[in-house]
Amino acid sequence: MSVDAVAGRIQEIESQIQLLAPKRVGTTSTTSGADFARAMAASGAGTAGGTGAAGTVGDVAATGGSGSSSGGEAVVDTARKYLGIDYVWGGTDPKRGLDCSGLVQLVYKQHGIDLPRVSYQQAKAGRPVSSMAEARPGDILAFNSPVNHVGIYIGGGKMIEAPRTGLKVRVADVPETPSAIRRVLPESASVSSTAARGTSGSLAGVPYAKLFTTAGAKHGVDPTLLAAVAKQESGYRPDAVSPAGARGLMQLMPSTARGLGVANSMDPAQAVDGAARLLKDLLGDFGRVDLALAAYNAGPGAVRRYDGIPPYAETQKYVRAVLAHQERLS
Repeated sequence: MSVDAVAGRIQEIESQIQLLAPKRVGTTSTTSGADFARAMAASGAGTAGGTGAAGTVGDVAATGGSGSSSGGEAVVDTARKYLGIDYVWGGTDPKRGLDCSGLVQLVYKQHGIDLPRVSYQQAKAGRPVSSMAEARPGDILAFNSPVNHVGIYIGGGKMIEAPRTGLKVRVADVPETPSAIRRVLPESASVSSTAARGTSGSLAGVPYAKLFTTAGAKHGVDPTLLAAVAKQESGYRPDAVSPAGARGLMQLMPSTARGLGVANSMDPAQAVDGAARLLKDLLGDFGRVDLALAAYNAGPGAVRRYDGIPPYAETQKYVRAVLAHQERLS
């Protein structure tokens, strides 16, 4: 059994114990669940980081989806479909029962967002929300330290949760100040409007402009962002190979290319389409272009570990350079 699986078992057992204990409304944990997730990541049990080298792509995020208030309400509507399902420890199949993180994972998967399996990892997904006053429907609420329970906020101080053995998925009051609030839906301006921002006209004279425009429209990613990444990664060279082994116009690492279904990274059409899908996922995961670019360069694990752009000089330079290229193209 992997370290993640063992950790997951432990935190689910802790969840049963702590959920049986009385809740103290208004209390705040002194240690964030993010600290535990960072410790797990440092031990090699968490999400793997990227290479941290410019011109390469690290681990692949697997999230996506549209972000707006309507997106959050759609998540809530999906969660409501599972009200009344039995709580089953370790459950991920609604026909048999769900546990808290199984419910959250299942709901978001139906909106194109693949979350980690266990609650302490889900408490690191997306971006932090500072307080319940800033929480929106669809946000993930995490409880205790280390985190061992999660629910989906529905507004009005209530959430949908799979609470514990003997109970069913239900709507409940938010029982205490969450130890973490995470927004995994992207901001509406970050992704949903990107397809309309760039056109082949704005890329006049740019190599492979048609590929950037086509892939951007297909995946909802600004074509100027794709062109800017290609400019920084390879200088528009489809035969580029980095010392780390990243290949092609978009400098995809072989493992990343395989995960994206790209058979030949040296084929510009395949490379651009794969990079567009990857950037869509990263924008969905982090909700901001700069964080998505940092994850493209250093890996999503590094962005999550530092809860922002990692303090790597190469990555910070990379993000600034790509944004500057995009600004010139826009």
